[in-house]
Amino acid sequence: MGTVQTAFWVVALLVLLAIAFDFMNGFHDAANSIATVVSTGVLKPQQAVVFAAFFNVVAIAIFQLKVAATVGKGIAVPGVVDHHVVFGALIGAIFWNVVTWWYGIPSSSSHALIGGIVGAVIAKAGAVALIGAGVWKTVLFIFVSPLLGFLLASMMMVLVGHLFRRSSPLRVDNWFRRLQLVSAGLYSLGHGGNDAQKTIGIIWMLLIATGYTAGTDKLPPSWVIWCCYVAIGLGTMFGGWRIVKTMGQRITKLKPVGGFCAETGGAITLFIASALGVPVSTTHTITGAIVGVGAVRRASAVRWGVAGNIVWAWIFTIPASAFVAGVAYWFSLALFV
Repeated sequence: MGTVQTAFWVVALLVLLAIAFDFMNGFHDAANSIATVVSTGVLKPQQAVVFAAFFNVVAIAIFQLKVAATVGKGIAVPGVVDHHVVFGALIGAIFWNVVTWWYGIPSSSSHALIGGIVGAVIAKAGAVALIGAGVWKTVLFIFVSPLLGFLLASMMMVLVGHLFRRSSPLRVDNWFRRLQLVSAGLYSLGHGGNDAQKTIGIIWMLLIATGYTAGTDKLPPSWVIWCCYVAIGLGTMFGGWRIVKTMGQRITKLKPVGGFCAETGGAITLFIASALGVPVSTTHTITGAIVGVGAVRRASAVRWGVAGNIVWAWIFTIPASAFVAGVAYWFSLALFV
């Protein structure tokens, strides 16, 4: 009886830790959803976070749980994951999120979590315990998502410039101040739909590993789904103001038309990735889209040094979080019986 009780409380503690990570994900990535709409002056910061949080949660009704399935069942070989692995993965991801938030670096919560899973699994059973297809498609989209965001946003910027070439700047500005509300809502939908599912996936992984849910179930428990969507929405409401400045102004100066094109290009990218079940970085995606908008105006409009620093953070995210997760896994062996 004592062993079952201990197992239950260990699982409960890890579920709470995962939900805390989900909240931090929303907090850390809030800037991705609201940076452009705040920097263009369409919404005040307080209005923007509530707006984004609402659409984060509404995403529960829009997206299938394909990303959750990839994280929960497609990264590690069944039978390898246990509560020590999940603890290590979450600590690795949370550590990297805190470090990058503190320094105002727009890194990826998504890839921090994937890196955490990879590091903890390797610490336990070596690289052979990883499922190559799930890991490599995630790594591939580190490059695909910002490139696709860049391409779609720059194409939209060119198209909009052609369609409104005879309109006055004031008229264009007024139109896109309204339209940016639509694009920001779409991007927040994509953010909630992809990012909340990563935490759903790791809780699902934990419940399967500890026997609280059958591995043959096609969906995780409904309480897991609701907790994760609400947690990411609350995280977004509290926001990540250190990162807003970098995303909204330091990469390139944005006007409402540019904000609309960046958000729409980023939203389409997130919708595609979620439909394919790929856990992508909303940070990578919107950064690529913002750079695409700036580059259409002129190459010098983009502060490539700032963008370059962000890219270095992307490169280090998976190995850094994996290393911390491996250390946390060994610590967990002593902490949890």
